[in-house]
Amino acid sequence: MAGYSLRACKGRMGKRGGRLGFFHYLCIIVFCGSLLALLFFDVIELWVTSLGMSRDEGPHGELLPQRIPPTHSEEYLLMPSTRVCQRAKPYLITFVATAPANRKARQAIRDTWGGEIQVRGQRVMTLFMIGQPLDLVLSKELIEEFKEHGDLIQGRFIDSYGNLTLKTLSMLGWARRFCPQAHYLAKVDDDVMFNPSALLQYLDLRFETAKNLIDLYLGRVHMRVSPHRSPDSKHYMSETAYTGMVFPDYCSGTAYVLSRPALLKLSLAAVAVPLPRPLPPEDVFVGICAHTVGITPTHSPLFSGGPAVPYSRCCYQTMVSVHHTKPQDMVRYWTEMHSTAPCSWLGARTSLGVCKVRALLGTLLGKD
Repeated sequence: MAGYSLRACKGRMGKRGGRLGFFHYLCIIVFCGSLLALLFFDVIELWVTSLGMSRDEGPHGELLPQRIPPTHSEEYLLMPSTRVCQRAKPYLITFVATAPANRKARQAIRDTWGGEIQVRGQRVMTLFMIGQPLDLVLSKELIEEFKEHGDLIQGRFIDSYGNLTLKTLSMLGWARRFCPQAHYLAKVDDDVMFNPSALLQYLDLRFETAKNLIDLYLGRVHMRVSPHRSPDSKHYMSETAYTGMVFPDYCSGTAYVLSRPALLKLSLAAVAVPLPRPLPPEDVFVGICAHTVGITPTHSPLFSGGPAVPYSRCCYQTMVSVHHTKPQDMVRYWTEMHSTAPCSWLGARTSLGVCKVRALLGTLLGKD
């Protein structure tokens, strides 16, 4: 983008013997503007997103009372010791929402970012949240995996796409009850390349206060999303289940972060809000709970969850989360990211801008 502007200007400047005219000054301004836009593409994204986010326009609608009671979040088939957080004292606890059959994805996470326990001087802990498989053989394999690693938490619900909201309820309930020491909780899907170091750096720069944590609900914000009214959609929500025309703004379920105060408010709201059938998408449900307790989601350009972000070492060193990452790619990317020195500020800014532009172009061209 910036390079093309400069080449076009050079072609015109050669006809004037080097004397600058209005067009030449315009070319220089366009080039400098393009370069600045590339270096600060994430800042522009944040500004544009903030303009598009919903203001306080009254209720968006509500989940109407149903006969289906919420799951009992204190019931777990598999879980680490109730004192695991007392011993580890994690500053950040990451829950990975994973399907029982996705053992390769879980192992790739253990071998990469999930294996980190000390990041920027803070303790980090990663656990995997699963439900009950219908396959008895797979159930036995999960027990063996738990004995080997001790990092699985299994709720009392059938593991399915439709029950992802129950998985989130179990996650929130477990963290509230057994891990009060954690300052932050991150919910991450098992096909996401997560970067705890980039997250903690971002939190230190933007949200840390001297003593008290704020109500933080951080991620890639989806705005003004309408409910799917077609019964054939896997995101179907009937008008009797949700009355509003649009959902409150919410963070993409691929990865989001909650501060401890926000976790407490959201988890209590989640238990109190009746659950319709079929269940709402888990990220939408969390957004509704956040809206109920007055917590506004905070957008960060360093979270993916929409356009696919093409791999670049410096870009991935800067991003907090990158969606659609296969297990074998995750190991390769992580090894390459940590095999050399951290990228310079200019290198990171340029690479992040190029990644963002390529992701945006890919979306506009229908490649995502």
